[in-house]
Amino acid sequence: MTDTFSRDLDRITLRGVRARGFHGVFDSERAEGQEFVVDVDLGVVSVAKAAMTDELAHTVDYGAVAQEVVSAVEGPPMNLIEKLAVLIAERCLVFDHVRAVRVTVHKPQAPIPVPFDDVAVTVTRAR
Repeated sequence: MTDTFSRDLDRITLRGVRARGFHGVFDSERAEGQEFVVDVDLGVVSVAKAAMTDELAHTVDYGAVAQEVVSAVEGPPMNLIEKLAVLIAERCLVFDHVRAVRVTVHKPQAPIPVPFDDVAVTVTRAR
């Protein structure tokens, strides 16, 4: 974590959220689409109250965050995953308890002409 995630923030992490999107600069990517994988690290205000009350209202509904991620990936096509990562980060910051977010968008089937395991873009944003 970078300095954006201060010691005063607790963290909620989602790994491997998958959705099909049509992002890319090539016509084939726009026509055929591909699976994108997204990791989200949420820097949230203390989860102490949620732990005490056992109430979802006192924390971040990570299911709702996951739905926002999928909605962004399945949404209108973008040329670059950099833009997609920023959009996802902005959507995460709308949640009340979220103060900072790190989003990594993986594009494992990127049209790269050499063998590779993954290509990803990571952005960090805070409010």
